[in-house]
Amino acid sequence: MYANIRHMKRTTIYLEPELEVLLKLEVLRQKRPMAELVREALHAYVAREPARVPPGAGAFSSGHADTAERAEELLAEAGFGGGGAPPHRRSRATAATKRPRSRK
Repeated sequence: MYANIRHMKRTTIYLEPELEVLLKLEVLRQKRPMAELVREALHAYVAREPARVPPGAGAFSSGHADTAERAEELLAEAGFGGGGAPPHRRSRATAATKRPRSRK
């Protein structure tokens, strides 16, 4: 059975010569395209265990159930996004010239 390759990405793999021979023998035995056998084997390999979430995922809670829906609003409040300028921070040089110097 040929798959619709329009919805697939092309890739290149490198095989040891012995593995290539075994794969070609399997192609002849099953009378199926090599690409189909490779896709099937890769799918079986990656699907053998359930996907694990990254360490720390879900470990933090803001206490709010609507954070994702309010992301733009929250970022704008913090000075990010929303088209506004970020909060102004004085550089050390600017801060030093505006601060009165104490004399001891």
